Amino acid sequence: MSVPALKIVNATKQFGGVSAISDVSLDIADGSLTALIGPNGAGKTTLFNLITNLFPITSGDIYFYDTSLTRLSPGQIAALGIVRTFQTARVFPAMTVLENVLVGGHRHFRRTALEQMLWLAAARREERQLTARAEAFLELAGLVHFRHSAATDLPMGSQKLLEVVRALMARPRLLLLDEPAAGLNDTETAELASLLRAVREAGVTVMVVEHNMSLVMGVADQVMVLDAGSLVASGTPSEIRRNARVIEAYVGQSEGAV
Repeated sequence: MSVPALKIVNATKQFGGVSAISDVSLDIADGSLTALIGPNGAGKTTLFNLITNLFPITSGDIYFYDTSLTRLSPGQIAALGIVRTFQTARVFPAMTVLENVLVGGHRHFRRTALEQMLWLAAARREERQLTARAEAFLELAGLVHFRHSAATDLPMGSQKLLEVVRALMARPRLLLLDEPAAGLNDTETAELASLLRAVREAGVTVMVVEHNMSLVMGVADQVMVLDAGSLVASGTPSEIRRNARVIEAYVGQSEGAV
């Protein structure tokens, strides 16, 4: 069997005497799209913060393929190809939509600062390539017509999509998305679903925290459920649909909520 893209082993995070994450173990398969669901305060974002080491883990370990993440800095973790977004959209206010996306690809620039300042042929060629890639992502997300608009002029839902596109420009191996559908209307949610499917088909491993159950059930390969910091259920979307405890506690009683 192949090595999991992400392996969490008995992870616990305590704040004072309170356990935000309690002995969580899970595997995320390479190239899969996993949804992490649960009520507010269940520990979903805290788990993301442990993966990226924004919060140091209290006990346990987290592996990205065969590399332990628990002693690496957030910058070192990002350099491995783990890229995340946050619950609140964070765009660069003085930049256009296209410029925001290009920032996401900054770590892949190969030309030196001097070559870029002198606008040498190699620098021009690299920028054309990155711009074409950025516009292709914007097209997929339905934002290409706004590429020259100020990022802050976009509605909040579109800013959330922009943040996902900017993360993709970093060429992640593991993409962590924290509530990407929050604030999106139905059209934007459909565009996000198409984008997530395309990312998975490209071989990127995705883990998404989300409350929109229609989106989760439509795109996820597996669904994991946290409650009070503990993993209480995991399975395919169809299995989660039939899990009475999950339906009652997190999804809702009616089929329409699923």
